[in-house]
Amino acid sequence: MSIVVTGADGYLGWPTALRIADGTDERVVLVDNFARREWVESVGSTSAVPIGSIDERIEAAEEVHDLSNLSFVEADLTERAAVDELLSVHEPSVVVHTAAQPSAPYSQINGERANYTQHNNLQATRNLLWGLHEHDLSDTHFIETTTTGVYGAPEFPIPEGGATMENQGERDEVPFPAMAGSWYHLTKSHDAANMRLAHKQFDLPISDVRTAIIYGTETEETSADDRLATRFDFDYYFGVVAHRFCAQAIAGYPMTVYGKGEQRKPFIALEDAVEGLAQLALSETDSRPDDHVVYNQVTRAISIVEVAETIADVSDEYDLDVEVEHFENPREEDETHKMEMEHDRYDDLIGGQSTTFEEGVRSILGTLVDHEDRITAREDRFLPGVLTDDE
Repeated sequence: MSIVVTGADGYLGWPTALRIADGTDERVVLVDNFARREWVESVGSTSAVPIGSIDERIEAAEEVHDLSNLSFVEADLTERAAVDELLSVHEPSVVVHTAAQPSAPYSQINGERANYTQHNNLQATRNLLWGLHEHDLSDTHFIETTTTGVYGAPEFPIPEGGATMENQGERDEVPFPAMAGSWYHLTKSHDAANMRLAHKQFDLPISDVRTAIIYGTETEETSADDRLATRFDFDYYFGVVAHRFCAQAIAGYPMTVYGKGEQRKPFIALEDAVEGLAQLALSETDSRPDDHVVYNQVTRAISIVEVAETIADVSDEYDLDVEVEHFENPREEDETHKMEMEHDRYDDLIGGQSTTFEEGVRSILGTLVDHEDRITAREDRFLPGVLTDDE
């Protein structure tokens, strides 16, 4: 038996794999096809933090953390034969599925990228769910990182998973309706529905971890050696807002707040995101959930303006000249939306938030100051631009 981590070359997948491997003697099988590196390159950007090859990373993990239980499989999960081979050879007791095209802006560029995103993300999840069923792995705990974006931006507090519907005097708990705002977010809405169906039909234990905006450059494991660093994207297409703002601060570029910036978004530190996935993956078989459970992987909501102002305040510690500027919003959204999202179940899982946003920003800037040249060389990618036919 083993634990499989898909998307293990990625920003979240790599540190999650390290945390899991450090907590078990089971073989931890890292799976990836390196598509994230190609997507970011295709929009003319790169990781601000240099990252090694997967072989170099695994070698460093064994040397630094004495992790001899890591192995790697290069596979495209949209190919059913590759998934069948993966499951038949490794027979996982747990699958942590973090592999996806994760960018809403990338999925919105044109029809080709929208189609690619939907095919890539949905096909991979369906292949894994059906593969577990057809390989008689119905006890395998399937954990997927979807997104809090499946909820959209309703004007009421967002529950952790379902909703209560009332009609003609009768009440029942129902899945929260898909209110996604991009072709990417819709893939995760469909994944959530497919996982619910797989649990119902195949009796698979499912943990749907709805991931917020993750910020941070390192975890306890990756900070031990530069060779263990995880990637850090800062461009418009793949850099989340907090990361893009921090990179802009380093480059002396105005932080680009879209519209009023008063809309609140859900955030979580990388350390807290990794810890929750590891807790689920390493739960003992007899205490492992045998149901379909939804977790809102978030610790707090923060307005975009507060994100920018916090980064500006912390930037003073690094003698950075930072300005906050408001630009016309290229996205269709309520710029004053005061999001509230329940996350008690996830809080219980990780024992509460370990890293404040200000602490996270301080760590990010402390890392990025050493990579200013890599950021300034690509500062033209901070804002959306016209991509060439080659991009």
